Amino acid sequence: MSESRQAQAIDRREAIRRVTALLGGVALVSGTGLLEASERLQPRATVARQGVGRFTPQDVALLDEIAETILPETKTPGAKAAQVGAFMALMVTDTYTERNQEVFQGGMQNLNAASFMAVTPAQRLAVLEQLDREQKTYMDARRGGGGGNDTPPHFFRMMKELALLGYFTSEIGCTQAQRYVEAPGSFEPCMPYTPGEPAWAAHA
Repeated sequence: MSESRQAQAIDRREAIRRVTALLGGVALVSGTGLLEASERLQPRATVARQGVGRFTPQDVALLDEIAETILPETKTPGAKAAQVGAFMALMVTDTYTERNQEVFQGGMQNLNAASFMAVTPAQRLAVLEQLDREQKTYMDARRGGGGGNDTPPHFFRMMKELALLGYFTSEIGCTQAQRYVEAPGSFEPCMPYTPGEPAWAAHA
């Protein structure tokens, strides 16, 4: 690995560690799997054009729209601009178990059956809000003993976590949705905060 590629991999490893911490350590793939996948450095644009593993370009487009519904464009670009769908497909292919891959893709089939790509943005949001309520109930029961440790997570829980992880480790998520400083400065343990300001980004 060249020095520049090695530096990029190290930066992305640190970004993934920090975003996993931001999510409360709830990422459904192991830390080792995340770091190994981050080092492949496969461009998201390539995955979007060609697909990856079981995911076709049409599947990636669906994931982009799911992620965009979760993280829409506001004053900053949304998840689709950050090509989060490609990130999600790559992470599922490279880091999820066979069983969890099947659950994830089964969820995609359910959304296709519900004509997710054909409905309005408001209808898409309503569908995902209902799924979010379902996954919370399911995951609470899973944690409370309603299912064994081998019970796979709800597919929308996986989608939601990967959408957040993919967005906030992307260039757009780090440099536009968050405040970003390329070179580290002195350590300031206490900084003034104005309500509504974005969080500071890790290096990515």
